[in-house]
Amino acid sequence: MQLTAGEHSVRHIRRIVRSLLDEWQLPELTFAVELGVSELVTNVVRHVPDRRCTLVVARQTAAVRAEVTDGFAGLPRMEPGVDQEAEGGRGLALLDAVVDKWGVSAAGAGKTVWFECGFQGVAARPTER
Repeated sequence: MQLTAGEHSVRHIRRIVRSLLDEWQLPELTFAVELGVSELVTNVVRHVPDRRCTLVVARQTAAVRAEVTDGFAGLPRMEPGVDQEAEGGRGLALLDAVVDKWGVSAAGAGKTVWFECGFQGVAARPTER
């Protein structure tokens, strides 16, 4: 899916991801994949000047892989010691906590940020307090 991400895009993309996971009969991955895609698209909204990106969500043999590619060369980085009460800066830490693996690779003048959630060892939804 190619898109120009706006403030309300994340909500719509979450619905699409949820629908895919339902179709693939993988509801146990919904929380992790929705959160991961949300964080990556939010990073596009916040950090990519033209907000254009391509989103791919694919079912693989033993995992669901999501990729967000944009034309901005700036690489995402996890900030050490991020304040948990801060408005931003926690996205990659959240991603790291709920997916099995993630990374960044060069893509033309930009980059692709990707993650995978396996069918085994699915990150559990945190208990509400």
